[in-house]
Amino acid sequence: MVVRKKGFFRSAGFSLLVIAIVLFAVFPFIQMLSTSLKYQLDWGNPSLIPRKINLESYKELLSIGQSMRDVPESVQRVLDNPKLTAEQRRTILKKYQQTGDIFPFLKYFRNSMVLSVVSAFLALIVAVLGAYSFSRVRYRGRSAIQRGVLFVYMFGGILILIPLYQLAVRAGLASTPTGTFITMIVLYMVQTLPVSLYMLGNYFRTIPFSIEEAAMIDGCSRFETIWRIIVPLSLPALATVFIYAFMIAWNEYLFASVFLKSYKNLYTLPIGLKSLFVSKNAIWDRIMAASMLTAVPVVVLFMLIQKNLVGGLTAGGVKE
Repeated sequence: MVVRKKGFFRSAGFSLLVIAIVLFAVFPFIQMLSTSLKYQLDWGNPSLIPRKINLESYKELLSIGQSMRDVPESVQRVLDNPKLTAEQRRTILKKYQQTGDIFPFLKYFRNSMVLSVVSAFLALIVAVLGAYSFSRVRYRGRSAIQRGVLFVYMFGGILILIPLYQLAVRAGLASTPTGTFITMIVLYMVQTLPVSLYMLGNYFRTIPFSIEEAAMIDGCSRFETIWRIIVPLSLPALATVFIYAFMIAWNEYLFASVFLKSYKNLYTLPIGLKSLFVSKNAIWDRIMAASMLTAVPVVVLFMLIQKNLVGGLTAGGVKE
């Protein structure tokens, strides 16, 4: 058998194509980083390398080195009173902090992180149980339910937005911050469950049933089999589903802009960035710095669990 070597031009062309695709995907982030590190006088500089590094936007967004207005002498004497608690001192000093033009990035970041992690984790739990029932358990109406789950994707979010909001209002959930937060978690779970169930269901079918039978013979119940056998062998699929659900919640804007409109303290990063862009404090270095910091959690998440994004964990597990 003759093995033909790839021609030089073919290999070079393929390499150039890959490099071009990578540069096309990475260039917007490089431009964002460059703009976030430039001073206002340097924005017109077409070079991606700033003449002078500007970290003020990052310090401002991360609340590093916030300046204080002059505290009156009378107020200073009050602060020197040893009977004041630390909380009372912080409350008094907060009134003299320069916060008029500061974007509350950390608050929006915390809201997005909590909402995304909780909704992704709950969606993953429900998806594991649902996908296992679709792939392993036989019961009447299983096929209809499995296909009916995908019914959610037949309608765009804009079509079901108003009915869902009216439902939340009539149920009394939209009248409180806690109820609204719970509603957002449920909405993000519903958005991600169809794909999560489909992905995990197909992956569970690749796991030999003989392994589960052996566990049941050893005395494991159905839930113990899922926890001890299915979950450890499905880490690649579980990691993928978690990333998918996290990214949906992290970047979602439509539902958040309607349900969280009355609760500014619950704003997520997409809403916060939009409000920053249209505000009087819309400065390009600040906008780009906030955008770069918004992308960091997703990148870090990929880096932390990329070792689990591998397959073939059941290869050789059963001798046929």
